[in-house]
Amino acid sequence: MYKKINHIGVAVKDLDKAIELYRDKLGLEFKGTDVVEEQKVKVAFFKIGETNIELVSPISDDSPIAKYLEKNREGIHHIAYEVDNIEDALKTLKEKGVKLINEEPRKGAHNTLIAFVHPKSTNGVLTELCQVPEEH
Repeated sequence: MYKKINHIGVAVKDLDKAIELYRDKLGLEFKGTDVVEEQKVKVAFFKIGETNIELVSPISDDSPIAKYLEKNREGIHHIAYEVDNIEDALKTLKEKGVKLINEEPRKGAHNTLIAFVHPKSTNGVLTELCQVPEEH
């Protein structure tokens, strides 16, 4: 069901400042930014091996990331696992009693399909499933 860790999401308040850190100081390969209107966030991706670091910053005060940052410090927000078929993965998890935040996939950055698994079912780790489009 799982192919690999697609990315590790890092919540940040100032995306431009965080991009400078990851690109200019840490020297990671910057892959660009994207706005995910549905989530009210702007993201920046950095490639490291087969995995990405996704910096996530709110573009609205009512964004889930804005609410997260009100309660928590900047830092690791979620781990995203890439799957071949997100609908099948969600169905399998639900059948096994895993609590889902999203029972249906939604649009994510770079035309991916995403869904989140509740941290109460994953030892406190917010888990994202993502299906990458075939042309990607």
